[in-house]
Amino acid sequence: MFTKAIVRPPGSNFTTGLTSVDLGSPDLKRALEQHEAYCNALETCGLEIIRLAPDEEHPDSTFVEDTAVLTPRGAVITRPGAAARQGEIKSIEPALREHFADFQFIREPGTVDGGDVCDAGEHFFIGISERTNEEGAEQLARVLESFGYDSSLIDIRGTSNILHLKSGLACLGGKRLVIIDAFRDFEELSGYDVVFVNKAEEYAANCLQINSKVLVAAGFNDTNTALEQLGYQTIALDMSEFQKMDGGLSCLSLRF
Repeated sequence: MFTKAIVRPPGSNFTTGLTSVDLGSPDLKRALEQHEAYCNALETCGLEIIRLAPDEEHPDSTFVEDTAVLTPRGAVITRPGAAARQGEIKSIEPALREHFADFQFIREPGTVDGGDVCDAGEHFFIGISERTNEEGAEQLARVLESFGYDSSLIDIRGTSNILHLKSGLACLGGKRLVIIDAFRDFEELSGYDVVFVNKAEEYAANCLQINSKVLVAAGFNDTNTALEQLGYQTIALDMSEFQKMDGGLSCLSLRF
């Protein structure tokens, strides 16, 4: 059960952040409204919200998930793969030190974005991507092993037009995964009960289980219906402005 989430609203510089998609420039006012709706949804799921101030030096800092990997046994401060984002970790560490005693760090030359790390209970999937390199993934695997977890490294470079592993993969607890079709043949995902997201709805693969509910991106009816038919209670949220900046539901919070 999650009880808390750290969030950071978009700053005035949000529209100048990094993106690999061409969906137009985000509307800051609408992004702030969507972020507030997201926070309200987390509260509906029973979480206490820890709100950090906007970081006006780092346009992508609202995507707090990339700065840390949190487990019940310890926290890992990452080293984001985009050089322009590495300064974001400075303000995350103090916020986490109020809640975690055991801290580890990804060290240079390793890079890890939290969006490449999927928690599947006692097992973690770690994506090797354009943002998370092999050195960083291996460092994280060793840290997780020291915490008592095992992990699998999955190389997604060139697999699909996605930024992070969790852009195409989500865990809904137990042995159930939501994945995009491009991940169908990954041996590391064999043995799981898989819900496939069709090509037109790939963005919806980044759904987020929070206790008894699942947050889903609004407008992806096939995926939402499939989850509801499996018995999940879903909360659909408009993510249009964050989608323009390569962001998804999991990116906007650190849950613990």
